[in-house]
Amino acid sequence: MELSVESLEISALTKAQLAEVLFEQIGLNKRESKDMIDAFFDLISQRLISGEEVKLSGFGNFQIRVKAPRPGRNPRTGELIPIEARRVITFHASQKLKDQVQSDSNVSSET
Repeated sequence: MELSVESLEISALTKAQLAEVLFEQIGLNKRESKDMIDAFFDLISQRLISGEEVKLSGFGNFQIRVKAPRPGRNPRTGELIPIEARRVITFHASQKLKDQVQSDSNVSSET
């Protein structure tokens, strides 16, 4: 079953909209839909917090990267400010997702 989100005309896709798609197209009740979306994002968050990579087949990978400490500069005053080491989340789209986005942009740019 393919899910359709064409009816969503807002620039950002929200968790509430994802839950609405589950409600309308899969038949889960609204509470189950919300709980499923929340559980999905909670699981991804917990895996990333614990330092694990999250792979979503056909979509992409979320990874934790450790950035080394480095010198920074206040752009207003020019004062040197040390930037501490930190963990950041990176996302790398799968080739399948990249191909889908590219083919869709070719169609829309031709019109």
